[in-house]
Amino acid sequence: MIHVRELAKSFSTKQGPVQAVDGVDFDVAPGEIVGFLGPNGAGKTTTMRMLTTLLKPSGGTATIAGCDLLRQPAKVRLHIGYTSQAGGAKPGSVIRNDVILQARLYGMSRSEAETRADEVLAQLGLKELAERQAQSLSGGQRRRVDMALGLVHRPQLLFLDEPTANLDPESRIGLWDQIRRLRDEYGTTVFISTHYLDEADSLCDRVLIIDRGRIVAEDSPERLKAAIAHDTIEVEVAGEVAQASEVMAAHPDVQNVTGDGMVLSVTCRHADQSLTSLLRELDSAHIRAESVRVLRPSLNDVFMAITDRRPQHAADGAHV
Repeated sequence: MIHVRELAKSFSTKQGPVQAVDGVDFDVAPGEIVGFLGPNGAGKTTTMRMLTTLLKPSGGTATIAGCDLLRQPAKVRLHIGYTSQAGGAKPGSVIRNDVILQARLYGMSRSEAETRADEVLAQLGLKELAERQAQSLSGGQRRRVDMALGLVHRPQLLFLDEPTANLDPESRIGLWDQIRRLRDEYGTTVFISTHYLDEADSLCDRVLIIDRGRIVAEDSPERLKAAIAHDTIEVEVAGEVAQASEVMAAHPDVQNVTGDGMVLSVTCRHADQSLTSLLRELDSAHIRAESVRVLRPSLNDVFMAITDRRPQHAADGAHV
């Protein structure tokens, strides 16, 4: 669905040329939800603007839905939908009218546009809100209207730029469900730029991480977490901390043991496979475990390891 090779974009500034995107390569298969991650200034928005024909590349090639990005930009636009961070719905316009207008701009007749507008509004759970103005809707509802504008012409590929920015948790989760439905029920390919790591972890089949204009990691969230980070088992023991640390450090699956008072943090590759034997060894040494907690690596851990920087908020799901 997307085939990109050596795509690049440079800008001229008073301080000299700036290489915003520096020869990126990646592919997106039909029916995938792919997350595009990276720190501010990494090249996410520039890349997305090039792929949606809003910005001409300085170099490289790209094929979008079978159309050449440089030679066939008009054909590319027929096959894609795009929802920007700013959105596209006019605050004072009736929602249904805006969606009909968008369909007409894609060449549909009046009757076709009305039928298609009703279909896509129902598809996104907006049927009961169709005659309301966009300014009267909640943030989550407005983002679904933006998606309706991007989907009314039945694109094979939908680009979403920060679709859940500034939404409350309930609205974010509701929008995730709508995006999954697009893939599962309609086969739509979704390319989503996001700063929310928990969003990419929960929603995306695969993620691309861009840093300083280049793709630095590409895989499923689970495989990236397995390759970069490790599981942690936190064990609170009832005394004999030093002995407990020695017992667990000797386990073949354990890579590191650190302590904080009576709580030991054990780093290992596969906590689910190691936990039972670790507890048995503690029991054999007559050391009682008061509590046990398994911590899985997050995309936040992956992001910090790959980009060698700390996001603005260190918790999983941070905005980076």
